Amino acid sequence: METHIIVGASAVGKATAILLAEKGKKVKLITRTASGPVHPNIEKISADASNVKDLTRLAEGSAVIYNCASPPYDKWPAQWPALGSSFIEVAERTGAVLASYSNLYGYGKVNGPMSEDTPLIAEHPKLRVRAELWKKAYELHLEGQIRVTEIRSSDHLQPNSMFSLALCKPLLEGKLIASPIPLDIPRSWTSVNDAAKLLVKVAEEPDAWGKAWHVPTNEPITARELLFRFAEINGLKRPKPIHIPYSVIWTAGMFVPMLRELRTTMYQFDAPYVINSSAATNKFGLKPEPIDEALLDTADKLRNEFNY
Repeated sequence: METHIIVGASAVGKATAILLAEKGKKVKLITRTASGPVHPNIEKISADASNVKDLTRLAEGSAVIYNCASPPYDKWPAQWPALGSSFIEVAERTGAVLASYSNLYGYGKVNGPMSEDTPLIAEHPKLRVRAELWKKAYELHLEGQIRVTEIRSSDHLQPNSMFSLALCKPLLEGKLIASPIPLDIPRSWTSVNDAAKLLVKVAEEPDAWGKAWHVPTNEPITARELLFRFAEINGLKRPKPIHIPYSVIWTAGMFVPMLRELRTTMYQFDAPYVINSSAATNKFGLKPEPIDEALLDTADKLRNEFNY
């Protein structure tokens, strides 16, 4: 049975593990706490993926290493360099394909939709750190030392995303929704299920290696419209969300590290934030999950995670 290594039980990591397991692949899911979904084909392992020796031992003989790691959001610049370098070195040592899940931060502030050809010109360390790792891996790919590919998505719909935790979760709990997200600016929202599908596809397709791919994503929609749709299809009363002014977020960030991190990415909410994912759709025939299905899945995952 072919073995696949997944590092990280993030939302995408879990979805990728389930997808591979259901395809009959043996999955080693590596996290610090041996957490993750339960499936006969999934072996959950506790390890530090930034330890090259340990990760090499676990990945030896595997077909693919999937980078679905998710360090603490406020520690990205400190933790990603060592973690990303470990992935690259282990891919070189083992010969496994390195398939990474990433985001749009590396593009920085842009005007108009982002495609895979948009330059990675972000300057802030938090925005730049993963882009620098991709550039390093890509150079080694061109030199024939490793085989790499990467997918990038916009904000997630499913749990642990700002939309699900800040808007959907309080709605399910019958609480007031105070959104840090501006409610009426269109943006792209990506399903973690679509991210998992593309990540597995690009890992198994040699034509996809040496390139970055945007996850198939539905047309842009505002947070207000998306929340209203979430309420409707889940049989909930239409909410009356309020928007938290940026000045409040900035002040609260002096005391709450996670809110402080939002200062760096607020540019993503000041104007339409749109992803062009046509390349993956045209190449692989993958289309985004219908928005209603993604929102039903969001509700199910939130209920399971928080025992509603």
